[in-house]
Amino acid sequence: MAEIIIRELDKSGRLVIPKEWRKKLGKKFVLRLEGDQIRMITIKPVDLTKYFDSIEVDLKSDLSDWHSVRRELRCGL
Repeated sequence: MAEIIIRELDKSGRLVIPKEWRKKLGKKFVLRLEGDQIRMITIKPVDLTKYFDSIEVDLKSDLSDWHSVRRELRCGL
């Protein structure tokens, strides 16, 4: 069963989220207005290291010349 609480906005329009919820969900959210409702969606951190060495590219450019590498990757020259 979902936990329900009732809160009021303070004078500055802020809403206090319970400490237990913040610990569980994190600090970053996307707020989306859906009709007369505001939906908060948690932004989960992404581990970018899982993508390291996941793509192999055959390049003709010298890796010490980053401009030519970038140009080749963009244009496929």
